[in-house]
Amino acid sequence: MSKLVIVESPAKAKTIQKYLGSGYEVVASMGHVRDLPRSLLGVDVKNGFKPRYTDIPGKSALIRQLKMMAAESDGVILATDPDREGEAISWHLAQMLKVDLKDANRVTFNEITKTGVMQGMKNPRSMDMDLVNAQQARRILDRIVGYQLSPFLWKKVRKGLSAGRVQSVAVRIIVDREAEIRAFVSEEYWTIDANLSDSPSGHPFAARLATKNGKKLRITEKAQADAILADLKDKSFVVDTVKRGTRQISPQPPFITSTLQQEASRKLGFAARRTMKAAQELYEGVDVEGIGAVGLITYMRTDSLRISEDARRDGNKYIRERYGDAYLPEKPRYYKSRNNAQDAHEAIRPSMPELTPDRVKNSLTPDQYRLYKLIWERFIASLMANCVQDTCQLTIAANDYAFKASGYTVRFDGFTTLYVEGKDEESEEDGALPNLNQGDVLTLRELKGNQHFTQPPARYTEATLIKALEENGIGRPSTYAPTISTVLAREYIERDGKALKPTALGEVVTELMKERFAEIVDVEFTAQMEKQLDEVEHGKVEWVQTLSNFYGGFEQTLKKAEELLSGERIDVPEVESDVVCELCGRKMVVKSSRFGKFLACPGYPTCKNTKRIVEETGGICPKCGGAIVAKKSKSNRKFYGCANYPACDFVTWYEPVSEVCPQCGKTLFKKKGKASGLLCITEGCGYEAGSKKGKHEGK
Repeated sequence: MSKLVIVESPAKAKTIQKYLGSGYEVVASMGHVRDLPRSLLGVDVKNGFKPRYTDIPGKSALIRQLKMMAAESDGVILATDPDREGEAISWHLAQMLKVDLKDANRVTFNEITKTGVMQGMKNPRSMDMDLVNAQQARRILDRIVGYQLSPFLWKKVRKGLSAGRVQSVAVRIIVDREAEIRAFVSEEYWTIDANLSDSPSGHPFAARLATKNGKKLRITEKAQADAILADLKDKSFVVDTVKRGTRQISPQPPFITSTLQQEASRKLGFAARRTMKAAQELYEGVDVEGIGAVGLITYMRTDSLRISEDARRDGNKYIRERYGDAYLPEKPRYYKSRNNAQDAHEAIRPSMPELTPDRVKNSLTPDQYRLYKLIWERFIASLMANCVQDTCQLTIAANDYAFKASGYTVRFDGFTTLYVEGKDEESEEDGALPNLNQGDVLTLRELKGNQHFTQPPARYTEATLIKALEENGIGRPSTYAPTISTVLAREYIERDGKALKPTALGEVVTELMKERFAEIVDVEFTAQMEKQLDEVEHGKVEWVQTLSNFYGGFEQTLKKAEELLSGERIDVPEVESDVVCELCGRKMVVKSSRFGKFLACPGYPTCKNTKRIVEETGGICPKCGGAIVAKKSKSNRKFYGCANYPACDFVTWYEPVSEVCPQCGKTLFKKKGKASGLLCITEGCGYEAGSKKGKHEGK
């Protein structure tokens, strides 16, 4: 007989089985096996919030198999993920398989390597009921809010809507930002910029007008700028002060869940869900050529910046061998986690730092490789020496006016030789300045006034929204990705490039929530709820009491809202398009169905005309001369085809651009990847530009 080890996924089971060998049978529960019922509230709110868990539909055969294997085994070991969710899965499995909760049959793995698995197996423990109760409290709280508030929205706004404790706050953050943008009043301002050099043939650098007679200048109109430009005509530009210094830039710490999602969004263009999918695969284990199944990263749901000393030693060894001792700091660098961090697991790092991205590239999918490379480089860089820069700040006098210029040169690149963190917004980088001294007379190459307008705050992207949720204490590492996916799927928000903006539906629902359920969408209140739920996890408060404290006020608020809005229904403004209905002349509006968005005549039911929404590209079909439109495949991948389909069957994955072929005058298309460039796909032409493999070199 062998011991039965239960994990969540087949990939994880395969990797762990390799390390445990004979004497153990490792199987997957395929995630949760029990949950609250889908069609009912499933919580007795009048009797201690007792949940009614049921077997998840479709898992009957798996549950029977697990029971049979447990009965025939020499003991059951519960090895689900090392977090609240994993603890709850193990708790349900223990109850289902009649495993004693007080026995030491629960093991956790921070990394799925031989060392990590063996260490976990050597340190079994009993079930952590504080973790289980924290998960129960969150699940029940979210169920109460969702199942009692959603029907209210169905009656008052639209059938099929949903509300959620975290998702509603996330939507509010985006709606509030949109309101800021609309309310923003842009103001004109001007800058006076000089292009200077230390000699007529010297390297140019930029300086900006800052003061006149020692007072800061604020230029608000062209006439004012022109007057200053006239005043500066034929004036000498002389270096007044030179301030030199040195600054050290430290590397960013290794990733936690939120920073991984933010950086993957910035650098890789990954949505949070895509990031977590690839990270889960890297953690559970992949078949690496020459090694076999191994988990390449530590557990990816964490808010701790702690790393093991073994990992530090292995990372330092790589840095020493690859870059030399100069790239190691004099003292080891330790990062401090946030005050509210759980610190249950290490930061996200490569489980075996010696496995470089190049070493494992051929064993990974493109997403796995790109994410592993990001995690590996961030971890190694976090151990490296600071970047040292020599800085220079100049004040340049032109009679009563003073210009400012700043720049730097890199004395020692340090960690930046490997990795530099991405940025949410573009910024003007200082460049190198010539070696100047006080009294040096400069050559003016150009002096001009530049008009600017103050800009509204930027819309949130996935990266900046996750940052805002984290900073405000909304949700936890495991909730960011599903929260964003949910509000996108519910059409409360939509993407505009990388930006997230609210839909008309999202704004209507949020305003209703703010008016009638202020606490549910209040950032501070939600953050306080998160803290209370964390205290349940730490065993400081009782979970039923926490739910009771919330529910009393929520129940009264819901009743009051239903009374005040009795018989009322709130309309969602329709989004008008530029497309005119050819049957009645009205401008068509955007509607939604379970198949996606489409255009419909607002004159329904008198006029029932509908149309597909077509994304024009501006390209011309090389086959028939029709318009090229964007389409989506069944897997939601964008492709391009002729608007005259099915009469014309032209399709391509290449994106059409505004440029035309210099040889035949037809639309050019853009290729992506290593052989990126423009090409003409008109039969018989063959023009390519900018591609290493091109038949012709574009000028």
